[in-house]
Amino acid sequence: MRDAYHEELDSIGEGLVEMARLVGSAIGRATTAILDADLKLAESVIAADAKVDDLQRDLEERAVALLARQQPVATDLRIVVTSLRMSADLERSGDLAQHVAKLARLRFPDTAVPRDLHATILEMGQLAQRLMAKAGEVIITKDVDLALQLEQDDDAMDLLHRTLFQHLMDDRWKHGIETAVDVTLLGRYYERFADHAVSVAKRVVYLVTGEHADELTHSEGRTGGDANA
Repeated sequence: MRDAYHEELDSIGEGLVEMARLVGSAIGRATTAILDADLKLAESVIAADAKVDDLQRDLEERAVALLARQQPVATDLRIVVTSLRMSADLERSGDLAQHVAKLARLRFPDTAVPRDLHATILEMGQLAQRLMAKAGEVIITKDVDLALQLEQDDDAMDLLHRTLFQHLMDDRWKHGIETAVDVTLLGRYYERFADHAVSVAKRVVYLVTGEHADELTHSEGRTGGDANA
């Protein structure tokens, strides 16, 4: 019975890794769709989000069933509860990739992104995909140090987000209000996607250590400060 129980726990982890893989791929393909005005690709991203939703529902049902049957405690309870929260983060990430694709579909055959912002949006899309790939790796390896790195990596996304706003606020902006709204939304989608990747990593930190990532970082900072005193 215990072997079957731990196999079920492992399968929940595998489901989370698959969700991370799918939403990472989705944000990459949605970025291509928005920059290339590729309607077919946009439609495929929109349709594929149903699989992420199905995985999330399946994972949730299995986790709740485990809670009811096994009544886990300590580390096992953390695994189940944390997995539920991670699946919600990943499902929302899929929704954000879908939002990017829907914007590409809305503006087809035109592109929502002015040519002078293509490089910035491309970089945001690539960074979002890398962050989610790293979050997936953290789920597999339970590497706390790697998980804590994601928050630093996210600083690059925040910088790109500010760069978009600098373009929007520039007096030389010549692309009109509708495009300004589109770019504002896109920036928000990528920023939130990255935030969810960071959230997944933070939840792994809690799963492994029993401490929240912020508390762990502050504790290490205090220890380092005392050592240098």
